[in-house]
Amino acid sequence: MTMTNGALVLFSGGQDSTTCLAWALARYAKVETIGFDYGQRHAVELAVRPAILQKIRSLAPGWDDKLGEDHMIDLSLIGKISDTALTRDVEIAMQDNGLPNTFVPGRNLLFMMVAATLAYRRGLDVLVGGMCETDFSGYPDCRDDTMKALQVALNLGMATRLKVETPLMWIDKAQTWELARELGGAALIELIRAETHTCYLGERGDLHDWGYGCGKCPACELRANGYRIFSKTAAEAAS
Repeated sequence: MTMTNGALVLFSGGQDSTTCLAWALARYAKVETIGFDYGQRHAVELAVRPAILQKIRSLAPGWDDKLGEDHMIDLSLIGKISDTALTRDVEIAMQDNGLPNTFVPGRNLLFMMVAATLAYRRGLDVLVGGMCETDFSGYPDCRDDTMKALQVALNLGMATRLKVETPLMWIDKAQTWELARELGGAALIELIRAETHTCYLGERGDLHDWGYGCGKCPACELRANGYRIFSKTAAEAAS
């Protein structure tokens, strides 16, 4: 199968995937996005996606022309077969296996398989995901080894040469904010701060300096701490 140089970005509407989208737009001539409705407790992330996609088009020359179709996929079966704090209204806690109950078994594996299938049909040869092994909750499906193994399995199973790119794999949240600044300047930082959603509880009441969220769940803590380190570093560099 002949493929063009295009990327499909796994785009949830959160900080990481928005940064990855900007990263892809800076590198590839054709970029499309894919999102998944899996019955997530923080489904508000799906509601913010259209506005982010519309606004990111104007942040750099050529991005409007590069950004193509968005694909929303119903993966509600995940919510039906999993029992986690992201798919049930239960308190976030650690499990006996050492993983937090926010871990949704098989989620990223299924996401990548579906994305690869769509990429095959759309003639795209790169999958871009926001998986990270530096600032993460110990999720095994976010590890670099998992992504490399998936790339091999997908290409063997579909006779393709797909490449899986994870630009955030080895950077922390402060560095993710910095990467966004490098890609899209203050405008992208503000878009991520005011429009994206990360909070596991779906809280979207008060707008904090780092964005919306409860401020207490693991996702909010990582995002807030990263923003404050990023802001302090930027202020020191400017002084």
